[in-house]
Amino acid sequence: MEREKDAIAVLREKNYHFRTLEKVHVQLETSLEGMNKRKVLTPKEELKKKTFQKEKLAAKDTMEKMIRHFVSTGESEFKLG
Repeated sequence: MEREKDAIAVLREKNYHFRTLEKVHVQLETSLEGMNKRKVLTPKEELKKKTFQKEKLAAKDTMEKMIRHFVSTGESEFKLG
């Protein structure tokens, strides 16, 4: 757990892509919290909510891959794909 916290700190500092994903994740979480407070969403809003959920999960998955890569290799750069 401590190694992951250290990895996150290093990635925040050295990896632009990680910082960007983290910001996107927070923005999507904020948007979803606002949507979840509403009792009723239009069909268009429901679709938007599902899209936000998928994007948030994709960002989190990529960040977790980057963290695992850093912990195992010590490299802050991560190539997608």
